[in-house]
Amino acid sequence: MNNKTILLVEDNPSDINLTKRAFEKGHITNNLVVAEDGQEALDYIFGNGIYANRDISQLPTQILLDLKLPKVSGLEVLKRIRAAEIIKRLPVVILTSSKEDEDVAASYDLGVNSYIRKPIDFNQFVEAIKYLGLYWLVINEPPPLE
Repeated sequence: MNNKTILLVEDNPSDINLTKRAFEKGHITNNLVVAEDGQEALDYIFGNGIYANRDISQLPTQILLDLKLPKVSGLEVLKRIRAAEIIKRLPVVILTSSKEDEDVAASYDLGVNSYIRKPIDFNQFVEAIKYLGLYWLVINEPPPLE
């Protein structure tokens, strides 16, 4: 599983560390790239800003996207991903603490692949990350990107 890059879009340092620890404890050894706001995520994906020299043909295998982000919201990031022909099929999983029905509905309306609420309990979070890794990185057959 470790040759696939995962883009984590998360602004909370505690949640970033929690996710990294959950990856370690769940034995997910993939390269984890962290973008701390929505604009940085878009720059990484599209090769702009500080990522202008990044080979954009090397897309992440999966994006874990928080909704409540500075600069550009998670929903706007998702909207821009789905609007870009070349990456519109890239698997995006919302990983958020939001329990708002409107956020769930808006995420699916914009084409998210899955919506996961961050559990409060660390062991539950490790299990969620482990299953997420198993499904999206091993079992799932990803769509061809154009």
